[in-house]
Amino acid sequence: MTQSDLVIRLGGEGGEGVISASDMFTAGAARAGYDIFTFRTYPAEIKGGHAWYQTRIGHGKIASLGDAPDILVCFNQEAYEIHKDQLRAGGVLIYDPDQVKPGENGGAHLHYAVPMTALARQQDFMRGKNLILLGALCQLFGLEPTELEGVVRSRLARRAELLQKNLEALQLGYDYARQHLIKQDPYYLPRIQKRQGMLVMSGNEAIVAGALYAGCRFFAGYPITPASDIMEAMARELPKLGGVMIQAEDEIAAASMVVGASYGGVKAMTATSGPGFTLMAEVMGLAGMSEIPLVIVDAQRSGPSTGMPTKLEQADLNHALFGGHGDFPRVVIAPGSVADCFKQIVRAFNIAWKYQVPVIFLSDQSLSHRTESLQLPNLAEIPVEDRIAPTAEELVDYARYRITPSGISPMTIPGEKGGMFVSAGLEHDEYGHPQLDPDNHVAMTLKRFRKLETLMGELEREPLPVVGDPAATLAVVGWGASEGAILEAVDRALARGIPVAAIHLRVLNPLPVNQLQEFFATKQKILVVEHNYSGQLARHLRATLGIRTISVTKFGGLPFTAGEILARIEEEARG
Repeated sequence: MTQSDLVIRLGGEGGEGVISASDMFTAGAARAGYDIFTFRTYPAEIKGGHAWYQTRIGHGKIASLGDAPDILVCFNQEAYEIHKDQLRAGGVLIYDPDQVKPGENGGAHLHYAVPMTALARQQDFMRGKNLILLGALCQLFGLEPTELEGVVRSRLARRAELLQKNLEALQLGYDYARQHLIKQDPYYLPRIQKRQGMLVMSGNEAIVAGALYAGCRFFAGYPITPASDIMEAMARELPKLGGVMIQAEDEIAAASMVVGASYGGVKAMTATSGPGFTLMAEVMGLAGMSEIPLVIVDAQRSGPSTGMPTKLEQADLNHALFGGHGDFPRVVIAPGSVADCFKQIVRAFNIAWKYQVPVIFLSDQSLSHRTESLQLPNLAEIPVEDRIAPTAEELVDYARYRITPSGISPMTIPGEKGGMFVSAGLEHDEYGHPQLDPDNHVAMTLKRFRKLETLMGELEREPLPVVGDPAATLAVVGWGASEGAILEAVDRALARGIPVAAIHLRVLNPLPVNQLQEFFATKQKILVVEHNYSGQLARHLRATLGIRTISVTKFGGLPFTAGEILARIEEEARG
């Protein structure tokens, strides 16, 4: 028996290879042509603590991490105790008998004991325990071991002494399962044909790729989970394109360097998480007042202060919308998937440079580290825009902050003939000279905020992406990493005869007000799904549109499943 997809969860101690094993298995499945979707959570400690990783593998679009795991792999007793009750009824438990003593079956279809520790000790290669497990998984569930061999070879190409031991461990696990485990469960991956033009990327990798495509050639940052991958990738890739990466002394300095680079005409960005984003508030105000492009990626984490650095939350929206002193325009964008990370970071650069405003790009821990299989993007459909430069006539008497109907004033690059101007955080006149009288402040504030009105008109020309039944009176609204789970829940609801529509917002400020008001006019119940305690998007929609919303929140650090959202849809449909 085969099914369209399998959900596999590995759990164990940080340092046992849970994450690396899952990464390799996922990469091998992707190489074989399967669609994948992953979620990982790991301890904040450098070593130790519980880690687990869920992979959904199938044929056809996989949009969420799935509900309960079909297959649960436990490296130790703690993992078994934490996850045993979440294993699907009829699912499979795989465990290391030297480390795990399972209780009664508890609804699992079958237990497979794979003596990872004993086999690794026999091989005199304890570090290969996770490879032994992977070999057994290949044999049990139909993934060709050659795909995993290719992954191992690519990762250890320069470590010949480790490469051979890892390959031997992989084969040892495969042979053990073939010789000693009698397969009785129904789970087996179907054979499929490999497809061309497929990529496997994490959200952070897609952000880097999109930023480079958009023309980013300067990055400044400070290490912070879960955004550090972006800085590390920029350090690796930017020099190849003639760009520069600087690790700053703190987040304030990083954001300030980006403003300086943008002032000099170089597309630039920084990436951080909540604590660092808080420190950047003053620099956002400087960019807003001086009308200099600023792109900030905020990979949100759970909780205030240090919080839970390796867990998911979407609780920085209020800060992105309103953080900072004084009134200044800013744009807030949130991608919904890994593929969307690429598209939306290009949009972030386009808006920042065209409208000369700070753009906050809200990712999160789940989306940052999630890997998905995606089609190679059609770059012809993703244009790259630049600053609006002054004409020769405008350079005769250049007014950098000239008041225009759109709010956008042409921007020069330092050294451009006739294009000199004063740029400061003080309120100023059209030439940039400090000017603090009330009438001037009113005129310049209106000029700056007209940019958002112009952008809103641009957004209104894009069709509102409604999925499901547009005529339904029940609607689901989401943002960020929950998109896939919402879409799957809506599909399931429609299949059960429940009329429901859904929209997933990407530009959170400014909102396309006219389109949203038209959409919500026929809705009696509006569920707003988000990962925070206070229902921040729901409040934003109520304040901006005057609508009534129902908050559906989850804030324990783990993502929504489609089943959880479906249950709430069914509850509201009945009520």
